[in-house]
Amino acid sequence: IVDTARYHFLAWKKLASELGINLTESDNERLKGVGRIESLEIILSLGGMTLPRDKMMQLADRKNKWFVEFIEAMKREEIFSGARELFQELKRHGIHVALASSSKNASTVLKKLDITDEFESIVDGTMITNSKPDPEIFLKSARQLNLAPSECIVIEDAEAGIEAAKRAGMKAVGIGKPQQLHRADYIVDHISKLNFKLLNNL
Repeated sequence: IVDTARYHFLAWKKLASELGINLTESDNERLKGVGRIESLEIILSLGGMTLPRDKMMQLADRKNKWFVEFIEAMKREEIFSGARELFQELKRHGIHVALASSSKNASTVLKKLDITDEFESIVDGTMITNSKPDPEIFLKSARQLNLAPSECIVIEDAEAGIEAAKRAGMKAVGIGKPQQLHRADYIVDHISKLNFKLLNNL
């Protein structure tokens, strides 16, 4: 919907640098769709480091503070082209739409983009126990929409999200690079390439 991944990368890279770890954009692909502590564990593993849980919580909170500063400055216009149009088209066809985001800041992002009302259900990182690739977040979204998993299509830009969708028994559409999202049922390079007809055919 919007490039929050860029802001996450900038915040994680800043934290990694403080730890003496060089976080590359390629490394960052592994963090997409993954919870805070799990992301930090991946970063620490890149530097061959381990830290106590309480220290990790402190570092994750510091990273989140920087991330929140970035998204507080986010503009409504930063939403990806085609996203609003897709939501409106799906609504016209009576398709139920939910947001399932591992982010604990999802509500802030939705408000900044002025799209909170586009979703009948919102499940974020504050409402789940297990992060993607665990299917919990998608199964919870399906229950809130009163739909069976087999009736759902997940749209994801993260490898962990595609895996979670498949484990939930749902169809998965990947937005991004085929080499990272190869398990998806269909892949496009931008949300503007999606429409009701294509999704309905799935």
